[in-house]
Amino acid sequence: MNKRKSIPNFIQMMEDGEKVTWITGYDYLTAKYEERAGLDMILVGDSLGMVQLGYETTFPVTMDECIEHCSAVRRGAPNTFVVGDMPYMSYQISDEEAIENAGRFIKESDCDCVKLEGGTPLIVERMKAITGAGVAAMGHIGLTPQFAGQIGGYKAQGKSAAAVKALVEQAKALEAAGAWAILVEGVPTVTGKAIKSVCKCPVYGIGAGSQTDGQLIIYADMAGFYDDFTPKFVKKYANVGEVLQNAFAEYVKDVKEKKFPEDAVHAYKIDPEEEAKVEKMIEDMKK
Repeated sequence: MNKRKSIPNFIQMMEDGEKVTWITGYDYLTAKYEERAGLDMILVGDSLGMVQLGYETTFPVTMDECIEHCSAVRRGAPNTFVVGDMPYMSYQISDEEAIENAGRFIKESDCDCVKLEGGTPLIVERMKAITGAGVAAMGHIGLTPQFAGQIGGYKAQGKSAAAVKALVEQAKALEAAGAWAILVEGVPTVTGKAIKSVCKCPVYGIGAGSQTDGQLIIYADMAGFYDDFTPKFVKKYANVGEVLQNAFAEYVKDVKEKKFPEDAVHAYKIDPEEEAKVEKMIEDMKK
């Protein structure tokens, strides 16, 4: 059984050069298998809107939805560090609302920390307010889906020296505001390396190359479960979608062809004498 790691454990892993592994999770069953596999962390990302709820983007996801899914993940993985993703507009409006929602996330779902997207001055201010209230929080910069309208869509970021400098400044500001770690998404390897070089806190990557302190990946992407599109940085470790589709199709075929269920294998038994009485009862009811 895993022992749930804490932030000091992750700091020590960074100092020891041990890479941190984490994958998204949104439900009890997936989280159970992720914990059994020995993951260090699970992110209950607002990506649940797309891979669990069928939204076109992450924007419609609510606090209630995030907390419900995060609570299910906690039940499935009681001994794994869980990160709760603050959904769009749950922290941007004011410091007071940011603190309230972050605190609610911790209280109602038992997650270990929350994550905020963006590195603008406003987000840095919210980070400072949340961590100042005693809530552990992680930053997220680079390709930030909640800022897709400002950054030109879901495109790689940090592809020029000027852009790298801007991301470096964002990371430094978030760390100074109390972020215990920074997630960097969708940037070239050298950009991830540059951000790592200026931060004392752990820097993790999702599509940020090999120089970060650990790697995150979307479980539905790496397992071949979400096939609407696949980001460049994803490595597929399975094709769960195809396996499930084939299983569902075989089930449909068996039922249509009256091959399932087989009474000798899949049905409950009854005493032969009682069965004879029931059969007679059936015949009498037909009269």
